[in-house]
Amino acid sequence: MRILIMGGTRFIGVSLTKILVEQGHEVVLFNRGNKPAPVEGVQQIHGDRTDASQLKDKLSSEKFDAIFDNNGRELSDTQPLAEIFQDKVQHFVYMSSAGVYLKSDQMPHIEGDAVDPKSRHKGKHETETYLTESGLPFTSIRPTYIYGAQNYNDLEAWFFDRIVRDRPIPIPGNGMHITQFGHVKDLASAMALVLGNSQAVGQIYNVSGDRFVTFDGLARACAVAAGKSPDNLQIIHYDPKKFDFGKRKAFPMRVQHFFASVNKAKTQLNWQPEFDLISGLKDSFQNDFIASNRDQSEIDFSTDDQIQIAHNA
Repeated sequence: MRILIMGGTRFIGVSLTKILVEQGHEVVLFNRGNKPAPVEGVQQIHGDRTDASQLKDKLSSEKFDAIFDNNGRELSDTQPLAEIFQDKVQHFVYMSSAGVYLKSDQMPHIEGDAVDPKSRHKGKHETETYLTESGLPFTSIRPTYIYGAQNYNDLEAWFFDRIVRDRPIPIPGNGMHITQFGHVKDLASAMALVLGNSQAVGQIYNVSGDRFVTFDGLARACAVAAGKSPDNLQIIHYDPKKFDFGKRKAFPMRVQHFFASVNKAKTQLNWQPEFDLISGLKDSFQNDFIASNRDQSEIDFSTDDQIQIAHNA
């Protein structure tokens, strides 16, 4: 297949590009051209996807069998792209988010659950709705928290920063909120399995790790991955409502239960995560955190200090 990836040089796109090239597909990336292609020889088309006229100018004469839209956040990002390739592609795969789900008394989230109209990811659900009505052969992927090499969101690195420096881990609430991490390579492998699967057309799939973990358990798992004893980890629980952090972010995840069933993806796509939480975190620690010398970087721990002073008072 000749496949277009929107983005392709950061995080998810890097893993996806590598998998698709290994499978023998011809991969073309569309991005601003700020970073090199993750695989030598992969063609890049440079442009600004937020400019509909640029998209049309650069892509309307191109022919693709499938498109992966990895970085469309709002409907206005994706609609021009979808219009260009209406009736011209076999598959349009959209990167959505499990963040679209409405908070629920019943967990884990499954693909038919209600969505939150006030979610910061509402643009993604609006895009899903548009794609459903457009007639395009689309599939939507809804990951929870994604981790792994080249993660540009401070998730696992937030914990590693503190663990390697033997600092306490400040966790909001009682540490028993349940969350879910999915490795970026597992996400990319599920995306690749969508291609050529007629059952996947018109479907939405949650994709993440197949186990859930508490905030405290995640901190301990990160300690194990970093070669430290989880028993020696000092965790400070605090009430975030008692603090004013301004615009600083004191914790990298939403303080709520947030996890989704991946059973549909495993069943319909014949997909199985390669990484469990510990092996995935070890991969991220060695091949990203240590490899990038993040353990030597200067980190702002001012919010931690604020919490610790209050805790010790």
